This record gives sequence, structure tokens and C-alpha cells, in this order.
Amino acid sequence: MEENVVRLEYLGKEILLVATAHVLKQSADLIKKVINEEQPDSVCVELDEARYQNIQNPKAWENTDIIQVIKSKKVGFLLANLILGSYQKKIAKDLNTVAGQEMLQGINSAKEMGAQLVLADRNIQTTFIRIWRGLNLLEKCKLLFSVLFSFADNTEISDEDVNKLLKTDVLESVTSDMRKQFPKIAEILLSERDQYLAYKIKEAPGKKVVAVLGGAHVPGVKEEIFKTQNIDRLSEVPSKSPVSRIIGWAIPMGIVGLIIYSFVMSIETGVHQLSAWVLWTGVLAAMFTALSFGHPLSILTSLVAAPFTTLNPLIACGWVTGLVEATIRKPVVQDINNIPKDIFTVKGFFKNRFLKVLLIVIMANIGSSIGSFVAGLDIIKTLFKL
Repeated sequence: MEENVVRLEYLGKEILLVATAHVLKQSADLIKKVINEEQPDSVCVELDEARYQNIQNPKAWENTDIIQVIKSKKVGFLLANLILGSYQKKIAKDLNTVAGQEMLQGINSAKEMGAQLVLADRNIQTTFIRIWRGLNLLEKCKLLFSVLFSFADNTEISDEDVNKLLKTDVLESVTSDMRKQFPKIAEILLSERDQYLAYKIKEAPGKKVVAVLGGAHVPGVKEEIFKTQNIDRLSEVPSKSPVSRIIGWAIPMGIVGLIIYSFVMSIETGVHQLSAWVLWTGVLAAMFTALSFGHPLSILTSLVAAPFTTLNPLIACGWVTGLVEATIRKPVVQDINNIPKDIFTVKGFFKNRFLKVLLIVIMANIGSSIGSFVAGLDIIKTLFKL
């Protein structure tokens, strides 16, 4: 394992980069040994504040308020975190170990010897947003399907796989087969974080620094240590594209304009166009909610809400439907505790009330979006007699 320690000299500082796998007990043992022998002034760990709090208090998830998650529009972010975290726990279970114990060891060893603890990774939500907003619509769809299919693989972990874990941490391994398809993901997930980690490690106080890193980051960080990084750019949360904002408002306004124009032409045409919009958006949103085994009131909510929410980019049908579902079938602590197991099976996903709420939010949004597209085409076809 000692071959996984890289020693560097940078402007009078001695920096040790320790390559780890986030699910191997050997990595935790190596971290303890390195810190005890080297007696560093600072210990950097590949965590941000949110993940640090989570690893310190793993039961904090039990207090997650699903209703607040929906209201704060963080359903996608939460689901991505749950999938990745559960994937890591799944591998750790196969290896009869505990996920993240090497980071815990780094934290505990730093505290024991009084070394400065540095949370060196970029905020995970910033990374996810940068990835999501860096992809076009087709790339987003391809990514979602690729990730979902990658979790369907239940192959047992071999000795060879264990060795590979030291070269790619779990977060990156999820997308390892997609890097050629998605160079933007590789840039944001790996290269940008290499730069961010290198900057934080260089800025760590003291003359000797030990950095606990996933194996995939060590080569990049080793190079970046001797370069200059723009930390403000790397920390920036990109705003939505002006084009997407314009389109987000232009399409609903265009639909409203066409429906008003239809009434000007004739009451009968206007009623037909309005009915088409209400039926297509409402019925498809309700159907997708029903396919998710939503509560009857949730299905009714989708039916009623979709015609209105599809005309307002600030409100999504899924948010309204999800709030109703979460209120009627409020998830309990047991649902949250079962997420790592339930998230990898269809039966578990529908049985787990917490996961089902997230699914219903997404499915209702998909249904209403398809409905608005079909209804829009129907309105244009009828109006211009195409």
C-alpha cells in the first residue's frame, strides 16, 4: 500500500498525496499509518462541508424533510446523492467493509494529534450543477439512461476490481464508461476538482501536509500542485443559459397567444384549443403519476395542476404533485434507512415511500412536459390546418 503515497516538495512545503479507495479497509489502515509516522501540520480530506457533516453524523438523513426538499427544488440533487451514496455502500457491503472509513480515519487521526483539518473538496452540489448545466438536452437524457443502466449490474466484486478501486474512486467509476461520450463530465468531475483540491492542499497551513484523496485524483492533483488555479471560477455556480430562460417563457407565452387567437377566430376553435391543452397536459401528467403508483389524490393533483404549471416556468407539476404525495404518505425513518437497499430494485423503489415521492416528482414532470409538447403540436396543426 505504501506505493500509493506520493511525496512532493512545493515552496518549502512537504506534501504527501495518499491514494485511497473509499470502500477499502486497507486504505483506512494506510491513512492511520502515514499520519502517525509523518506527524503532519495539516490533514486534507476529499470532503466538502456537507459531506463532512454527513460522515460525522450518518443518521442525520433520518431527519430529512422531503417536503422541504421539494419546496427548495432540490429533488434531482438529492436523488443523485442518494444513488451515488447507495452505490458506494453497496460496494462496501460486498467487500464487508464500511464506506468512507478512510476519510473518517483521516479526520480522527488529525484530531488525535492536533493537526489542522482541511476540507479540500468543492461543494458537491456545485459540481452537480456545473455538470447538469454544461450538458445539452440530448446529453442529459443519455446520461440519465447510462447511469440507471450502470446500477443494474449486480456483478460481485473480484480481487482485480479491488485493485482497480485504488485507481478510480466510486464517484468517478459510475461514469467511467461514459467519458468518451461525455468529455464535459470528465472535465468537471475530475479535472476541475483536481484543480480545486490542489489549490486547497497548497493553501493548507504548516510545512507538512497529508492529503487523503480518491485514487483517481492523485495523478491530476500531482500535476496541478505546480500550476496556478482560478479558485473563483472553479467555485462558481453557473447561471442558467439566457437562451433557456427565454425559451422557458417564450413557449408558454406563445401557447397562450395561440389559444387567445383561436378564440378571436371563433369560440368553437378557442374551446377546442383550450380543451386540447388541458386534456393532453393533465391526462399525461396523471398517467405518469399513476404509473408511479401515486395516491389517487396525487393523480388528481397532476390532472388539475399540469395545465397551469406547464404555462409557468417557475412552477413544475411534479413539485405540486410530490407535495401532495409526501403529505398523504409521509415517509418514515424506516424508509430513509432502507434507501441503500431499496434504490437498486424496482420493487424497493415503489415500496419505499421516500423514493416513491422523488419518483413521482420526476414522472409527473415528464408526463406534463410530453403533454405540453403534444398539445402544442395539436394546437398549431389545428390552427394552421397542417
